[in-house]
Amino acid sequence: FLTLLVMPDFNSVVLNFFTGLIYWLCLTLCFTEVLLACPASCKCNNSTWEVDCSSMGLSKFPGPIPPNTRTLLLQNNHLASLPPLAFSNLTILKDLDLSNNFLDNLPQRSFGNLVSLTHLNLSNNSLSVNGLSEVALWSFDELLNLTWLSLRSNRLQSLERVAFEPLVVLQQLQVGDNPWECDCKLRDFKHWMEWFLYRGGKIDGIECTLPKDLRGRDIRVVPAEMFNYCLQLEDENTSSVDRRSGLDPPCVKENPTPPATEVLTECLPRPRYRPVSVRRAIGTVIIAGVVCGVVCIMMVVAAAYGCIYASLMAKYHRELRKRQPLMGDAEGEHEQQKQISSVA
Repeated sequence: FLTLLVMPDFNSVVLNFFTGLIYWLCLTLCFTEVLLACPASCKCNNSTWEVDCSSMGLSKFPGPIPPNTRTLLLQNNHLASLPPLAFSNLTILKDLDLSNNFLDNLPQRSFGNLVSLTHLNLSNNSLSVNGLSEVALWSFDELLNLTWLSLRSNRLQSLERVAFEPLVVLQQLQVGDNPWECDCKLRDFKHWMEWFLYRGGKIDGIECTLPKDLRGRDIRVVPAEMFNYCLQLEDENTSSVDRRSGLDPPCVKENPTPPATEVLTECLPRPRYRPVSVRRAIGTVIIAGVVCGVVCIMMVVAAAYGCIYASLMAKYHRELRKRQPLMGDAEGEHEQQKQISSVA
């Protein structure tokens, strides 16, 4: 009797187990439906895994996007900012269109976890220098498969090459229709752009608005030598800062002999960045090839002239030798006639 009181009935245990299992399955299905649910202000196509939120007058980022989305359209809205990690669950997203909005900055890791993204459209927004150069230097770090990027028609004046170096498979970049200032701030990006074109990438025109002497010119045709003064300015600024500070270098510490295990990376000498102009290198190779070709042609012409001259001289000497005996007979006859006339 005590055993029956302590141990529950076997049938009730089985019944409770299956009831709990069914309840858990229902909760899982409901939770999955919520995750895969289409946002109220968007249209979802389950066959193409496309979520279309375009032209909806959205001023805020729509609700959670289904994680199986492959195309997300958010163009023609009033989005002024993006929440951090807004796309963190969209690991298979391929196309993202944010054009024709009011985005003025990109927070760090705005596109975090978008490891499959291939197309990103940010054209016709209000992205400025601070929005893409200072705040979002690492915004594109995780876009390792991005092949097409558009930043057209924004308010960009300069760009940092560091922001684009992670895009190793990028094939096309659109950055036209921006108020570019072709000064020292754009020098590093110009050198990255020349490398990008050298490896087969495509980029539209970048017309300078400042300074005045470069207004309307494409920075791609501006010689790299025009940016040489930037290195001089950097040297002058560095020396002036050192003179104004009047302090010891940052690597000089109270303890001049730190332990052997401590490595002061900031004290290691760092080589100053010397930009390499790919266009200049190509031009040097072309000029050297042309000069070598001209020298080779001149050598061939000189050799041909020498051969022709030698053959002509040899022919002349042969004819001269043939004429010498005839000239000797004529002189002998002339001497005989003189002797006959003298005897007579």
